[in-house]
Amino acid sequence: MQTTNSRLEEQAKTFNERLDNAARVIMGVQKSVGEMSEIGRNMRDLQEFLRSPKLRGNIGEQVLKELLTQMLPKQKFHLQYAFKSGAIVDAAVTTSGGVIPIDSKFPMENFKKMMGAENEADKKMYEKEFARDVKKHMDDISKKYILTDEGTIDFALMYIPSENVYYEICNAEGLWEYGQEKRVLPVCPSTFYAFLQSILMSFEGQKIESQAREILSAIRAVEKDYFKVEEGLGVLGKHLNNASNMMSQVFSSFSTLGQKISTTRRLGKETHEDVSKLASDEPEVKEISMPVN
Repeated sequence: MQTTNSRLEEQAKTFNERLDNAARVIMGVQKSVGEMSEIGRNMRDLQEFLRSPKLRGNIGEQVLKELLTQMLPKQKFHLQYAFKSGAIVDAAVTTSGGVIPIDSKFPMENFKKMMGAENEADKKMYEKEFARDVKKHMDDISKKYILTDEGTIDFALMYIPSENVYYEICNAEGLWEYGQEKRVLPVCPSTFYAFLQSILMSFEGQKIESQAREILSAIRAVEKDYFKVEEGLGVLGKHLNNASNMMSQVFSSFSTLGQKISTTRRLGKETHEDVSKLASDEPEVKEISMPVN
């Protein structure tokens, strides 16, 4: 009995410990469920918040601003860029080829209805409504912001803050082709990042091109100086050649003069010797006394 009681007490103790652990786990799960419920409420609040097109547009503009600020130099882009017509685009990137207008659009209403459609007929209907919304945005951007007479390039970017909406635009039949026809290119955060990278590369290319022009200009200046030095060396070489020829002539004349002087001295010496010899060879003249009368 004692052994049985001891075993029962141990089993009861173990069982109570397991119950305590299970209770703690259940309390943790309840806490997690409460947090998930709070997150769900926050998500619903956010969805309610995003029902306003104005607020969605502000969020899209803010995200666009952050991307531009992080990727491009401040002097290369402008926010709320105004045209002479009074139209204001969300952002404009300045390049050597012209201004690239960028406008943020967030067509969510019919997209959400299309995603939540309960039957195929409703989904088709909302797809048409969504396509109509996107085409209207493209028409507005093309008409209001592609102004080549004010320095823009011949296309504009329609920034879509939502990746899901962007992919639906890409996959929808005819929407991408319609954008090409209107010269409007839809971009999302990921593709816009790649586009900004290409713009940065073009800026670097322009910088390298500018530096290359400076280098070529310096090389041309050095080339001109080289030709000037070459011309001066040619003139100096001629003068040195003339001087060398003159020195040769002078040395030759000097040598000839020396030879003449030597010859003259030799002739003079020989003449003197001959005269002396002749004088020594003359007969002795004796004095003749004349008688004095």
